[in-house]
Amino acid sequence: MNENIHTEVMIHHYEEAVEYIERVGILPLASLIPEYPSLESITPKDSWHSATEDDPWSWRTRFPLEGKAAYGKFFKKKAVLVSSEWFPWVYACLSMGTDAEKCYRDGLLSRTAWQLYQIIDIEQGIDTRVLRERALMKAKEDKKAFDQAIVELQESLFIVISGVKAKVNEMGEVNGWSSTSYETTENWMRQNGIKKINRTKEEAREELLARLGERSSDKALMFFKKTFNS
Repeated sequence: MNENIHTEVMIHHYEEAVEYIERVGILPLASLIPEYPSLESITPKDSWHSATEDDPWSWRTRFPLEGKAAYGKFFKKKAVLVSSEWFPWVYACLSMGTDAEKCYRDGLLSRTAWQLYQIIDIEQGIDTRVLRERALMKAKEDKKAFDQAIVELQESLFIVISGVKAKVNEMGEVNGWSSTSYETTENWMRQNGIKKINRTKEEAREELLARLGERSSDKALMFFKKTFNS
């Protein structure tokens, strides 16, 4: 690696993780990129799912809630964190734009993804359970199509994961597993004061690769070249 920032790093607290993401720009939740760190690799294994303030599993949604990093399945259908400073560049490079309806009409977005996007656009921060209900996709046989469409919207940068919501009963008591919630990328950026950049996809790609080239191995950089060339 050209810059020794990925070796011998161990993060124990949320604030340290924020600083690290600001430094590296892009950080997968789990192992994804060859010879490149992940939140999992830089935190103690026994801290995960510990239900404490130092549980990295809880941080994954705190980052987007506080506007520190965008969170979503942006690359290879895997969860990735992108710092708020880097995100406009990633958005310029990978997004399909802001007109989801046009993308659907042009055959770039599936019908299911377009239907889900419309619901999310109206109900920002909607959680998975409610979204499936609104989309009339609660049946078990609809789950695969739903999951594929949600990933499709994230990879095209139309939506981001905004947090998780706990399942509650009629008494308002937590009852069951929490579910992921979503909002449009446009809304998340606006709410957190993150502005788009006036750059072409090629200009954004060159800038991202230049930044990553300073801190990535050849194998990691090759991954990013393939990803940002899509």
